[in-house]
Amino acid sequence: MARTVAELPGGARVTDHISLGVLSEKIPRSAVRRVLRETGRESQRRRKLPMDVMVYYVVALALYMEVSYGEVLRCLLEGLEWLGLPVEPIRTVRKSSISRARMRLGVEPVERLYRELVGPVAASDTRGAFYRGRRLVSLDGTTLDVADVPKNEAAFGRPESSRGRSGFPQLRFVTLAECGTHVLFGARAGAYGTSEMELAADALETGLGPDMLCLADRYFFGYPLVRQAAATGADLLWRLKKNLVFPCQERLPDGPYLSQAYPSPEARAADREGLRVRVIEYQLEGAGDTEPLYRLATTLLDPEEAPAEELAALYHERWEVENAFDELKTHLRGASIVLRSRTPELVRQEFYGLLLAHYAVRDLMHEAAQAADADPDTVSFTHTVRVVRRKLPRYGAFPPSGKTEAP
Repeated sequence: MARTVAELPGGARVTDHISLGVLSEKIPRSAVRRVLRETGRESQRRRKLPMDVMVYYVVALALYMEVSYGEVLRCLLEGLEWLGLPVEPIRTVRKSSISRARMRLGVEPVERLYRELVGPVAASDTRGAFYRGRRLVSLDGTTLDVADVPKNEAAFGRPESSRGRSGFPQLRFVTLAECGTHVLFGARAGAYGTSEMELAADALETGLGPDMLCLADRYFFGYPLVRQAAATGADLLWRLKKNLVFPCQERLPDGPYLSQAYPSPEARAADREGLRVRVIEYQLEGAGDTEPLYRLATTLLDPEEAPAEELAALYHERWEVENAFDELKTHLRGASIVLRSRTPELVRQEFYGLLLAHYAVRDLMHEAAQAADADPDTVSFTHTVRVVRRKLPRYGAFPPSGKTEAP
């Protein structure tokens, strides 16, 4: 889909709690400069497009995916001037100069900022974010279309279709999502043909931890991944595949039963390397074409601590991650718009810029909901993005709020 060089709407009345000043704190310039220095990407000589400018530019690309590279840069100039950065030389740069500057930046600093800054943000009193003291997170994966050029196709591949090849190459990623706020953290990306189980193992290793309750669909239930997830100290509530055998070892008073997950039939026969789980079976009535029987396995073994009826209802919070994907792929990126970068390195850079932008908007929405004593789900993601877009040309891309940093 072609981008247009369009004027952005000027000025807008912003609500009391939604302001770019709050948003700007999510990606502080001090962190940007430190990461650039640690990754060896700090500008060594005066350039029209310094590397700290380019970091904010990559994040801004996600907020303005429907407009051209040059227009995105124009939107930043006034704010960059406020930051104390020289903007006059930037006004004359060409598209090719922007691409070269992005190549110099690379993916490492942007990914590093994502891994350092993005994580669960819900407070203990955030509505819908916890179950009996455990932070609710969900594990899932999806794909993003990328620019259809030979280098991207070679690096990422594309799905087959009944009529031949699909329209675009695709990047696949798996991520954890905080159910109460939709923040996507611990994401791992690969080619379209990369196994989601492989990406999930990497996401769990860096993202999952104690005092979390992780929800996941049946696709992810396999002994190695379940064992890895449980070893982080998190509790699990994962749906079971139909063909998995979980014999009843002890029937509980409320109906569910205790069983064990094993790495192989041989291990089950020898009763070794078992992982104790509670199996909950229930039916959905009046749910249309959905499967009538659900089987869940949880590491929460005590029915007094976590009643089966509560867990059965809670499992469907897993769909919050689908809502987060919709925000990322439709409301932030824009329907029918693909990641615009034309080399694999810049695709990955743009991907992490997109996740940083989504995090910044989502954390802002969480703080607005907290101030209003409301559920974050009641705050409009689309409206918040529009507010940020309108304010960005005036205040710049994520400058420090209420503080002055030495440029």
